Amino acid sequence: MKFTISALSVLFFTGIFAQNIQNNPGSNHGNRFEQLGTILPTPNVYRTASGAPGQAYWQNRADYDITAYLDEDKRNLKGSETVTYHNNSPDDLDYIWLQLDENQQSTVKKADYQFSSTLPKSLNDEQVKVSELPVKDNGYGVNLEKVTDASGNPLKYTVNKTMMRIDLPKVLKKGEKFIFKIDWNYNIPNRIKMGGRGGYENFAEDGNDLYTITQWFPRMCVYSDFQGWQNHQFTGRGEFALVFGNYKVSINVPADHVIGGTGECKNYEQVLSSEQLARYKKAQTSNEPVEIVTLDEAKKAEKNHSTQRKTWVFEAKDVRDFAWTASRKFVWDAMGVTIPENNNKVMAMSFYPKEAYGLYRKYSTKAVAHTIKTYSEFTIPYPYPVAQSVEASNGMEYPMICFNFGRTEKDGTYSEGVKNGMIGVIIHEVGHNFFPMIINSDERQWSWMDEGLNTFTEYLTEEKWDNKFPSKRGPAWTIVDYMKLPKDQLEPIMSNSENIIQFGPNAYAKPATGLNILRETIMGRELFDKAFKTYSKRWAFKHPEPADFFRTMEDASGEDLDWFWRGWFYGTDPVDISLDKVTVANPDFEVTASSTEEKYKVEKPLQNEFEDISKIRNKEDKTINFEVEKDKDLQDFYYRYDRGQEKVDTNKEYSLKSEPNAALDKKDQEKFKNINAYQIDFVNKGGLVMPIILEFTFEDGSKLRDRISAQIWRHNEKKVSKTFYFDKKLKSIQLDPLRETADIDTSNNFWSNSESSSEVSKFQVFKEKQKAAVRGGANGKVNPMQAAGKKN
Repeated sequence: MKFTISALSVLFFTGIFAQNIQNNPGSNHGNRFEQLGTILPTPNVYRTASGAPGQAYWQNRADYDITAYLDEDKRNLKGSETVTYHNNSPDDLDYIWLQLDENQQSTVKKADYQFSSTLPKSLNDEQVKVSELPVKDNGYGVNLEKVTDASGNPLKYTVNKTMMRIDLPKVLKKGEKFIFKIDWNYNIPNRIKMGGRGGYENFAEDGNDLYTITQWFPRMCVYSDFQGWQNHQFTGRGEFALVFGNYKVSINVPADHVIGGTGECKNYEQVLSSEQLARYKKAQTSNEPVEIVTLDEAKKAEKNHSTQRKTWVFEAKDVRDFAWTASRKFVWDAMGVTIPENNNKVMAMSFYPKEAYGLYRKYSTKAVAHTIKTYSEFTIPYPYPVAQSVEASNGMEYPMICFNFGRTEKDGTYSEGVKNGMIGVIIHEVGHNFFPMIINSDERQWSWMDEGLNTFTEYLTEEKWDNKFPSKRGPAWTIVDYMKLPKDQLEPIMSNSENIIQFGPNAYAKPATGLNILRETIMGRELFDKAFKTYSKRWAFKHPEPADFFRTMEDASGEDLDWFWRGWFYGTDPVDISLDKVTVANPDFEVTASSTEEKYKVEKPLQNEFEDISKIRNKEDKTINFEVEKDKDLQDFYYRYDRGQEKVDTNKEYSLKSEPNAALDKKDQEKFKNINAYQIDFVNKGGLVMPIILEFTFEDGSKLRDRISAQIWRHNEKKVSKTFYFDKKLKSIQLDPLRETADIDTSNNFWSNSESSSEVSKFQVFKEKQKAAVRGGANGKVNPMQAAGKKN
């Protein structure tokens, strides 16, 4: 059996020729490669089709002047704020909305998004809570004392669970500002027992509290071009949509408390001892963390509860929130960091109780410094003067300050798991300074836009911290268990925060994995990194939406990624590509040199068989001049032949080139003597299209890899085939050898030439039959299919 092929049709480099063979082109087409134009919002003057802010983009602003008083004995916080709200929108506003997040701790003021519940199989006395109907007030939540305008005149307001509407005395027009004041207080909850983002933790052994004061003041909601007021209730999960502004915050606490807060402290000279102030100044230029409040000082402070008080003053510019922490238990260390991209001098700082000293003293501040430097490389240069990590046995983020875990055993020892977990959560929470504290997405609606993008960049940062770091989210293979779940346990990434069942995998891991697949497998690092930085730069200190991200990533890279957004972000299908069948042929090739000769027979001229109404009317329309009639030079051979102007022999072959194919010389023929052909059939069992990555291992031990783009599936999303020609024999084929695509079933990703599942060509069957006949047998008869290794 001989195959005749052209020499130029074989790409030969001890390697590979790939020919795309589609099975039933156009069938089983589920529109996975169609554009998202009907799904994404229409571009406008505020948000462009390129993904950039438009020429008329606007956002409102709120500036705060706040005083706070911490009553440690009553565990109560009292506050007073003056808010200046700037209406930069083109709309007239007759009311404004604020968030009262602390109401979520109240039994009667909370949003009360309940979950389904069923009878348990067994109960203990701690689990049994006798139902009290109606529900009694537990005493938590915001107590509003006074709401007035700048002159002290009362304002009409309405509280709806965790949201507060203030009705304005007159319409607030474009370019105008409105100043108002609110006095409030609330009882600080025990966040260890009650949960939540802020509160206190009590240390029974020394009788001290550690306070994390977050979501603690009435905060302005976002009013935007894409949604109007974002006043969705706070349920404890979906986080925040907030406006940028400048803050001045004065915090009065017991004199022996140490405070860390958003922004820069403006009166260290008044609140620190001379020794501590000197250490702070030393830390500004130190390459190693310097203890500003030492372990000995913290231990000493634990034993005495001062009756004196001090006021710490902080200022922060262009931030969307303010949080702070206070305790007499704190050790405080710091070091200076320079961000090369903008030459910004940053104080990286950590606050932690003695229970975390063995870990935090070694790693925390260095992890803070590493994070802001690495994120600056991948996004935008860190713009703020401070970045802080606070050990508070939990993880949560706010501008310039975050709360993390990481305590040692009582003897100071710790496990590798606790250490890596601590470093990972510090990187993650500090990283939130970029997503969403600066690149200010709407967390209440789209958790993935901050958690997912941040988890992805966290993964890049962990890799630069330690190449062997045990990252749990980011690598493609780590999402497989989630993608294997039944469909009724999955939601698209593009789901509201409150509606997600598997919140961690959906909001954190799957988007992070998707971005990593884009970077490593689909786009490549150079294109991805440029596009990711472009998105970060475009939307720094602004309010991006998902379409802005999707469009920017395509706009800055030149890659059409709608198929990926559609599958990975809008769908729930997993990746499961099966290396279904390999057809092997190693025929004797008769190779001829390429020629431009083209032979053809004269056929009947092509014409529409039926003259429809348009043709009839056009022929009758004397105003129409057909071009070929008007210009005789345009009349081609078939035009003349159809009209009897050209006489031809329809049985004769005509050639465009008279020279016959030239035979290859002996050397060239020898080069193709041992060509082996392999047709590989792939089946998309999972539904999500993805690039096909192959590793070929040859009988001589050499290896070769090929990467086929996802566009191979564009005509048939269920089955495709590829044919490869090699000058040596294959031993095996591995699909997705580095587990880059999150394929949920790797058992169908391998083939070897000894596998009975490979289809054998008729030529191979014939050869095996001849060999068997030569070898002989009991009666000289051998089943050729069995001889070829194929089961009946």
